[in-house]
Amino acid sequence: MQSVDVAIVGGGMVGLAVACGLQGSGLRVAVLEQSAPRPGAEDTPAGLRVSAINAASEKLLSHLGVWETILRGHASSYHGMEVWERDSFGRIAFDDKTSGYSHLGHIVENESIRRALWQRAGECRDVTLMAPAHIQQLARGENDAFVSLTDGTMLTARLVVGADGANSWLRRQADIPLTSWDYRHHALVATVRTERPHDAVARQVFYADGVLAFLPLNDGHLSSIVWSLTPAEAARVAQLPAADFNRELAVAFDTRLGVCTLESERLCFPLTGRYARQFAGHRLALTGDAAHTIHPLAGQGVNLGFMDAAELIAELRRLHKEGKDIGEYLYLRRYERNRKHSAALMLAGMQGFRELFAGDNPAKKLVRDLGLTLADSLPGVKPRLLRQAMGLHDLPEWLR
Repeated sequence: MQSVDVAIVGGGMVGLAVACGLQGSGLRVAVLEQSAPRPGAEDTPAGLRVSAINAASEKLLSHLGVWETILRGHASSYHGMEVWERDSFGRIAFDDKTSGYSHLGHIVENESIRRALWQRAGECRDVTLMAPAHIQQLARGENDAFVSLTDGTMLTARLVVGADGANSWLRRQADIPLTSWDYRHHALVATVRTERPHDAVARQVFYADGVLAFLPLNDGHLSSIVWSLTPAEAARVAQLPAADFNRELAVAFDTRLGVCTLESERLCFPLTGRYARQFAGHRLALTGDAAHTIHPLAGQGVNLGFMDAAELIAELRRLHKEGKDIGEYLYLRRYERNRKHSAALMLAGMQGFRELFAGDNPAKKLVRDLGLTLADSLPGVKPRLLRQAMGLHDLPEWLR
């Protein structure tokens, strides 16, 4: 039977970040993952699942020693952001130069981040990567948690970290209640080529029954799109012939970048909000999508997860240094309290934002257009909004 201090279930971006962050702490770590990432090459096309990595997440990834590796892959910096409502005067825009930053964030392929973190974790003396590893059973005893795998392997750990995604097996096994709600939207993702260059600006347009974002990629005419639509409309648009899809996409985007040309397959997935009632328990801590999922309209999902990782790393290092039991719920409650607060604020903010921009009621439309215009013009408002978008208000102390 193998014995470790921390067993991380899930070798995605967040779980691997926790593993890398614990290197050198004196804690022995095992990462249990169903499948290792596939090797990638710089000349392969970017994957369809990308994330807008903000400044806070960049700080964490730099500290973990993987940011330079990520930049060499499919990563593109963006220097401006623009949000508007279709057929309206409401608009707000940000740019890095007037805000005093070198860039506002990076659009990065999810698998590129995961590969870089997996490689880094493999170089860590205190980290053992186990893949493929399929959990069969978890038992949480007084002093240890016992994990058994389908291949007969057994581990003991002082703490099990649930980083196993939105449909977390660990969360269900621990009987942690989950509040969830259907956003009644599906997200369609694809890569498109545009007639006009994107100029490294991330753009998002709202209209009565949808949200459409264009995220700039390395090629000045390529963008990753995230199109949030009602389920029926998403299914219809996903099946359109390419020429019809291109035309509808350009119209939905107010032809801001001219003619659009589909460059990839189209993927659709349902959007669900989730919030675990507990982020920790006896011998257990939840991170990332296992603890919360939000609407992608602000691109903050993975950034929220990375800040979970940053907070958990700091807490486990502190507890171990002070000689305390890292799996005791009494001590894990500080992590839980901090991250539940941040996640709740983000979830409430995104829900309120989405409700405000849903529908075409004239009075409601006027309110949101005035709101966007005032936020764009009133002194002091945009810098605060930008700091929030960049995650700089939510940084753990050790990353500041």
